[in-house]
Amino acid sequence: MPAVTERPIAKDRYEIEGMTCASCANSVESILSHVEGVKSASVNFADSSVLVEHEPEVATPEKLQAAVEEIGYSLIINQKAGEENREEREEQKLRDTKFKLIVAIVLSVPVLLIAMVFPGIPYADWIMLVLTTPVAVWSGKDFFIIAYKRARHFSANMDTLIALGTGRPSFSVPSIPFSPAT
Repeated sequence: MPAVTERPIAKDRYEIEGMTCASCANSVESILSHVEGVKSASVNFADSSVLVEHEPEVATPEKLQAAVEEIGYSLIINQKAGEENREEREEQKLRDTKFKLIVAIVLSVPVLLIAMVFPGIPYADWIMLVLTTPVAVWSGKDFFIIAYKRARHFSANMDTLIALGTGRPSFSVPSIPFSPAT
């Protein structure tokens, strides 16, 4: 009987970017667990990291990174550069998010006023369309990107719900008067 050679097992911790909820962490854990050569993957949502137990020659860091990026997140391979730039990346992401929020508020307040306070102004629908399009397309772009990537894998998360809620066409269906049979 031939001797069975055991492949070496490595335990590596990687930083994950883009997780916003526990469902995201479950998705990352699930996708990594299905990569060939991975024995186990355990995501720590609190510090945005994953501990992967894998066969290094089969499940290379690049394969792990590709699997995670396929569902819309980022796996940082170079831990030294990742640690040095982590704070800077987080600050830049926070600045970008704040700027998108301010733009969304500035464009949404007039829409709220038109819809609730001045509903009869001429071309109200067109004005609201022009003001809400950048909010949905630019400020909410990340929701749509992640929702699309999740849909390709037949899964959903909170980003999917937000994308569906904000991206659906809004129109009213005329009501049909109901009269009971007499």
